[in-house]
Amino acid sequence: NLSRSVGPAIGGIIVAAAGASVAFAINAVSYLGVLGVLFRWRPGHPPSHLPREQIGPAMLAGLRYVAMSPNIGKVLLRAFVFGFSATVVLALLPVVSAGQLGGGPLTYGLMLGAFGVGAIGGALLGNRLHRRLSAEWVVRIAFAGFAFCVVITGLSTSPWLTAIGMLSGGACWVLALSHFNVSVQLFSPRWVVGRTLSVYQTVTFGGMSLGAWIWGLIADRWSTPTALLVAAVPLFLGIAMGFVLPLPKRTALDLDPLNSWKEPALELDLQPRSGPIRVEITYRIATEDIPAFLAAMTERKRIRRRDGARHWILARDLGDPAVWVETYNTPTWTDYVRHNLRRTKADVEIVERIRALHR
Repeated sequence: NLSRSVGPAIGGIIVAAAGASVAFAINAVSYLGVLGVLFRWRPGHPPSHLPREQIGPAMLAGLRYVAMSPNIGKVLLRAFVFGFSATVVLALLPVVSAGQLGGGPLTYGLMLGAFGVGAIGGALLGNRLHRRLSAEWVVRIAFAGFAFCVVITGLSTSPWLTAIGMLSGGACWVLALSHFNVSVQLFSPRWVVGRTLSVYQTVTFGGMSLGAWIWGLIADRWSTPTALLVAAVPLFLGIAMGFVLPLPKRTALDLDPLNSWKEPALELDLQPRSGPIRVEITYRIATEDIPAFLAAMTERKRIRRRDGARHWILARDLGDPAVWVETYNTPTWTDYVRHNLRRTKADVEIVERIRALHR
């Protein structure tokens, strides 16, 4: 986030001093360092006897996990709203610099420089805020601070006043996006964290792309200040959303792998692709415990389906109403093993609640 903020400011200064061609050339050369690091990088992989997931099913597994994880869903919703509205400043800043501020590339670079300085301040301030305030309040402050930046940018004709707005915007940009980024990682077990991050990036930058297009249309149809002031509305909406769908605490769940499951010995010589596999679990539940049992099994259903189970059913024995049968399928034996290895320490609570009700 810091480099994303400081980089354009450096680019603006280069454009002002040497022209756009030189800025693009330096940018191209800078990738050599990144490529060098990537070629030398040797990431460690935990040992596994399972084959690699195919790309299609792996992507669907990631999407399914996100869709069935309420905590991640709340973060993605706020990230989309923030990206959609906050991008108005970066999208229209060249027009603001040339029109309202009467400047050129140097003015544009200085405004982005102020944005970058604010981003550094936001990064340094972030830890202190998180120690004193809840995650929800930090995000509300970020939305409010960026709304201030948008309004100032829309109304100001003074480079100095606009720069003050940019300082606020840069700080709140880092506060919000870094919090969303870290939250998505903390709410995802290791097996799916890369996929949930990719969904987060798609949602956030998709919101930015959509917002940049819409705010550009509004600026072209009416005026740049109008587009900026209208963009402040969804930022205030993002604050209000926190009262209905507050962000969860970062430490709410322990998503480390449970590692308590062992692959059972089989009498049949199954191959990894053998399947489908049908799992059946029988419970005996007293009449007075049925409401609590059904509530726990609703959460169990979400966890099962989130981790790859299909055709989940909870049925009651008509001949013996105390007996309940949970069934689900996995496409192959490998999918069954992978489903069980995805169980986390946070899932133990539901398992223990259900076992405590079982007679």
